Amino acid sequence: MTEIDVYLGLGSNLGDRHTLLLKAIELLAQRVGRLARCSSFIETDPWGFASEHRFLNAVALFRTTLTPRELLTATQDIERQLGRREKSNGTYHDRPIDIDILLYGDAVIDEPDLKIPHPRMQERDFVMRPLREIH
Repeated sequence: MTEIDVYLGLGSNLGDRHTLLLKAIELLAQRVGRLARCSSFIETDPWGFASEHRFLNAVALFRTTLTPRELLTATQDIERQLGRREKSNGTYHDRPIDIDILLYGDAVIDEPDLKIPHPRMQERDFVMRPLREIH
């Protein structure tokens, strides 16, 4: 089966942020595919909501054979495993881990719960800076 390049955005602003990002990358490598590159971790202010907790963000490139839907399921399972209890549905909040599918090869998907490329990534410096670093 052909491997597809997928770029995933990672963020954490609760708990041991650095360890949570490293654990997410490790779990993604086990369940999603081979880690090809990972950006530096950058500290950023919350986007879209007010919080005293700053984020640690990164972007990672994986090579996967999963379909976009399988990838979404895997990322959500990993988020739950690492302590995430709810997804942001238009209202953002503090969270131990967030994993967003930014790009899946050249795919364009527009479904209610899955939009690729990520629709707001261009607005987010905390995504674009690390993405430019490894793209």
